Amino acid sequence: MGLRLLLVSGSLRAVSTNTAVLRTLAEVAPDDVDCRLYDELEALPAFNPDAEGPSLPPAVQRLRDAIHRADAIVFSTPEYAGALPGSFKNLLDWSIGDDHADSIYEKPVGWINASPRVAAGAYAELQTVLGYAHARVVAAACVQLAVTSTMIGPDGRIADEPVRGELVRLVEVLATSATA
Repeated sequence: MGLRLLLVSGSLRAVSTNTAVLRTLAEVAPDDVDCRLYDELEALPAFNPDAEGPSLPPAVQRLRDAIHRADAIVFSTPEYAGALPGSFKNLLDWSIGDDHADSIYEKPVGWINASPRVAAGAYAELQTVLGYAHARVVAAACVQLAVTSTMIGPDGRIADEPVRGELVRLVEVLATSATA
């Protein structure tokens, strides 16, 4: 089997540009890349270190299982008030305390900044949090793609060829990094 890629959107919106970018990435990825879109952001309970232990809340266990199965992770998140959305930061907090061998620790990650307004605050904060998680941020797999809601088709994907080409390149970079 080829690369197993976990795609995580930091948005809860039904018509999210971040989620559309990740759906499009899954569509354009080579056949030997297994892309899984994580879709339980809203189900995660508020982070509580007291809940760490052998019996995690079920949604947290499913998140960690998804991370364990992945060879690499791609994040795409909006920016709210100059920072990461609270629900997405909550997801990251749950991933940090995981001491499993296949946790986010040293796992290759990239991100897609899909905001036409850059969203520099969110991505600076994401870089900081991933540093605390000891994820291996692959700089060449971190891209700025100015995506607007008008670019999203009725199928929830983006048809813009330059965007699609950049997503293919990102997957190739992560595939190389995950096998290095």
